Amino acid sequence: MKLQKIMIAFWLMTFCVFARADGAQDVPETSQSNAVQEILMNALSLTGVKYKYGGTTPETGLDCSGFVRYVFQQAAHLTLPRSTRAISQQGQSIPQDQLQPGDLVFFNTLKNAFSHVGIYLGDGKFVHAPSSGGKVHVADMNDRYWTKRYNGARRMPVTEQPMIAQPMIAQAAASAPPPPAPVDEPSSLPSVLSQITAHR
Repeated sequence: MKLQKIMIAFWLMTFCVFARADGAQDVPETSQSNAVQEILMNALSLTGVKYKYGGTTPETGLDCSGFVRYVFQQAAHLTLPRSTRAISQQGQSIPQDQLQPGDLVFFNTLKNAFSHVGIYLGDGKFVHAPSSGGKVHVADMNDRYWTKRYNGARRMPVTEQPMIAQPMIAQAAASAPPPPAPVDEPSSLPSVLSQITAHR
């Protein structure tokens, strides 16, 4: 548990630095950036959960798409499709050199494109549910195995309002949604980090 809290604190600090690395592209503390923080915290809190093919909950085990789907539902109220390939058709395509924490990264691990998915953390790392016999853990995209199998990345439309992800064509055809209703703002990043490190 102590190691898990340290990992969460580290990756949240990485997210903060990454988001402010380019002064021209500072990320304000909007509902979107807050949702990304929740996604990272939720994803890292599941490290150590066993892999189970077809698994959709931490209690029974998670496969790669089940892991991603669970995290986004819990942290961002975003309901993603069940399969990895279907998830790969959601959101916005992102070049690898523009990856940001919270983006989804896809790999070809079964001799099929977009057969594996994880959540990007920053600094070339991602968290995922690997394969049978494994557990949810952080991996390095720069490892040769993942570099050879990288398929691309997508950025999901995360907000703090409940929503369902739709294919891009449907998104383009849909009318603009009304302004979201006010919601309680989650704790700021400094307060989240202070709470985590206080229990170390």
